[in-house]
Amino acid sequence: MSDVNAEECRSGGGADDFFGLRVASIFIILVGSSSGALFPVLARRSSWLHVPKGVFDFAKYFGSGVIIATAFIHLLSPALDALSSQCLAPAWSEYPYALALCLLSIFSIFIIELIAFRWGTSKLKKIGVQHDPHGHNLGGHAAHGPESAFDTSTGAVAAAGVSIPRLTDDKSQTSASSHDLEEAKHNLDNTVLANPLAQVIGIAILEFGVALHSTLIGLTLAVDPDFKVLFTVLIFHQTFEGLGIGTRLAYMRLPAKYNWVPIAGAALYGITTPIGIAVGLGVRTTYNPGTATASIVSGVLDSLSSGILIYTGLVELLAHEFLFNKEMMDGSNMKIAYAVGSMLLGCALMALLGRWA
Repeated sequence: MSDVNAEECRSGGGADDFFGLRVASIFIILVGSSSGALFPVLARRSSWLHVPKGVFDFAKYFGSGVIIATAFIHLLSPALDALSSQCLAPAWSEYPYALALCLLSIFSIFIIELIAFRWGTSKLKKIGVQHDPHGHNLGGHAAHGPESAFDTSTGAVAAAGVSIPRLTDDKSQTSASSHDLEEAKHNLDNTVLANPLAQVIGIAILEFGVALHSTLIGLTLAVDPDFKVLFTVLIFHQTFEGLGIGTRLAYMRLPAKYNWVPIAGAALYGITTPIGIAVGLGVRTTYNPGTATASIVSGVLDSLSSGILIYTGLVELLAHEFLFNKEMMDGSNMKIAYAVGSMLLGCALMALLGRWA
């Protein structure tokens, strides 16, 4: 091992210059992360802030692209680098551990969601609600909770995953209309109430992967020699990522007693990177991200997080938002192009940020 590599691998502190700016970065990134995550949640609930649906659609698809690029460029690639570091024992280079851990994470998340999905479906069957595993409306996903729309012109309630009769104006059905509509609303309420755990599990999985990543990059920022470049990039990185998380949280449909969950999720995302920075500054005299221990910890956590976001991005976002979404499949070519373009823009910008962070 060369003298340069030996210096990089030794225990001890990282860079300690720009200390005042590093402290200020805690609060600057806190504002950026929290704003990106909380704005979609609060805007969708606001009665006075009328945000056009097109803005939410853009944020939703843009955020999907951000999450997918984060998985590959900002998590899996650094994990491969960390677990192939020259500071590690030779045994670490004998097997692609980063890819194996990513694969393990993908199948673990799949099994967790499968169990949650089957549990939710069985609960719906017990209350007599027919469940469509590919039911979608307004970007909803059956395992993460159906959404609904009320059609006042026909008196029909459309609910993802709930089979509801569509009424006509025929006089012969007038007497049954009120009963069918009330039953449809009851089924919808029961569907929402029966599946909150599955929704929370779904968003918790996404939050967990992002939170690990955000904490690690906060630690790195606190002691990185190229602080100014990394700091500038992370402001945009965390804001874009927060926008993606926040839009997903905003579209959760939960019973009233769980209305705090989206806000709590957005706030949790907002504080993860600042916490990482604060911890990094606290241990700056002893923490060096280039040591063998630090490389193993960050490599393993990045690998697991990448699997979480790959599964979420490709299955929950791409497949269920486009391929299994009847609203999208029946939509115009312009709508499809707008959605795909928004997603590719988010992916491209986040991938570009990977050039510096």
